[in-house]
Amino acid sequence: MRLIGGRWRRRLLAFPAVPGLRPTPDRVRETLFNWLAPWLAGARCLDLFAGTGALGLEALSRGAAAATLVDSHPAVVAALQENCERLGCEASIVASEACGYVATQGPATFDIIFLDPPFAGSLLTDALTLILARGILAPAGFIYIESAASGGFELPAGLLWHRHSRAGHVAFGLAARAS
Repeated sequence: MRLIGGRWRRRLLAFPAVPGLRPTPDRVRETLFNWLAPWLAGARCLDLFAGTGALGLEALSRGAAAATLVDSHPAVVAALQENCERLGCEASIVASEACGYVATQGPATFDIIFLDPPFAGSLLTDALTLILARGILAPAGFIYIESAASGGFELPAGLLWHRHSRAGHVAFGLAARAS
């Protein structure tokens, strides 16, 4: 997996072969970061279910002020730490279950939240529900949501699609708070 833009463009990320680890495809990341370009500089980002860390690290590479990468798998957390050391970046890496981490955060903590959990199960819905309940998204912030294209995904009350698309087996989009 490689970073596709910014100061670490073309730098490779190493990550372990962990069941269920599904990197966001390059073309999806390129579209996402084109959408986010006007808001990325200085943003505080949360990469929940970080996996490879590609979303949070790409955000830092392109000018985000801070990124917190959260994952619960020990081998993934170790790989995230190694990748950050190799890049010389100062991302905050947290070894925690995603919803447990969100439950500890205060209001308006993050400008951009990346949600790319394993497709099976209710993790996406659970995380979004808790994010909205805790109010951790800044008022003008965005939540990136990635899900299986086949299952369809309905946004919970309180969020509206800003942009959304589909690529292969992946549906993805940016959601914002409803006015």
